[in-house]
Amino acid sequence: MEGDKVASETDLVGVPDVAGDPTPRVADSRSATTNRDARFGFSGHQTFPFRYGWLKKAVDAVVQDPEVFRQDDALVRLGVGKNMVESIRHWGLATQVLQDSDRGRVLTPTGWGRRLFVEGDDPYLEDPASLWLIHWLLVTNPARAGTWFLAFNRFPYPEFRKDMLVNFVVGFAQRHGIRANPRTIERDVDCFVRTYTPSRSGDRQVLEDSFNCPLVELGALQALPDGATYQFVIGPKPTLPVEIVGIVLLHFFDLIGNSRQTLSLQECLYQPCSPGQVFKLDESSLMGYLEQLEELTTGAIAVDETAGLKQLYRRAPLDPLTLLRRYYGEGA
Repeated sequence: MEGDKVASETDLVGVPDVAGDPTPRVADSRSATTNRDARFGFSGHQTFPFRYGWLKKAVDAVVQDPEVFRQDDALVRLGVGKNMVESIRHWGLATQVLQDSDRGRVLTPTGWGRRLFVEGDDPYLEDPASLWLIHWLLVTNPARAGTWFLAFNRFPYPEFRKDMLVNFVVGFAQRHGIRANPRTIERDVDCFVRTYTPSRSGDRQVLEDSFNCPLVELGALQALPDGATYQFVIGPKPTLPVEIVGIVLLHFFDLIGNSRQTLSLQECLYQPCSPGQVFKLDESSLMGYLEQLEELTTGAIAVDETAGLKQLYRRAPLDPLTLLRRYYGEGA
């Protein structure tokens, strides 16, 4: 795959190990500010954003046959064309509901994939909370979704045209020794935009290509009236539950590493993979979530201010799965 390697860089954040199990693993914590090898990928989706039903279809298929995507009859079993078979496989891995082993031969559901699609928390992604969870898993996976990671975690501008984002990603790749064809990145940026914005009526395109991605519902990115400029929607997210913010925050604690139990508000807002970055929250909306979390967790996560500096404290161990169960009504 093009663009699959980058050398260690001091300004390259580590990414959370979130795919396999919803529970944070402190032993695997890594600093977000130290050198670390990371992989970047800019292809695999075959230009298709994922569609309603694709992730469930992918998980169901690998539960029945872990090598289904290598089978000659995969087209028939999945009911789509060859390019879409490859795209469905890609999106299952990119959204971290699937994981691969044996050099990609065998696929299995991750902990998140099992929770949503096998154990049935929300198999049809009808709840916006599930979409926000999928969004987080996608934009913290540079190995499979390099442009998505960079756009939400590294790109410094609230508004952009496609060529501006392409130039940023190409420049990042060149600075960090990533092998990436600019034309591949152009297609990646186009797919990224279509992941979050609805198809425009009147566009000349095949009907199959006009189906919106479920993440359009989040309203995280919007097209401006000129039709060529896009804007990240920064601020409150009415459909984003506090429990999902809490899950991301707990993983961010472990990502920062060194057994830290304290984060500054600025880190929670601006560090890559922080709740502020992946959800594009402003300070006011983030503070609102943190105050709700303090009440929800009975002080296990708490906000305090010392000498004018707002700090977030993890005062007691807390399992992200507890928050997920609480949200979906399964009790703690």
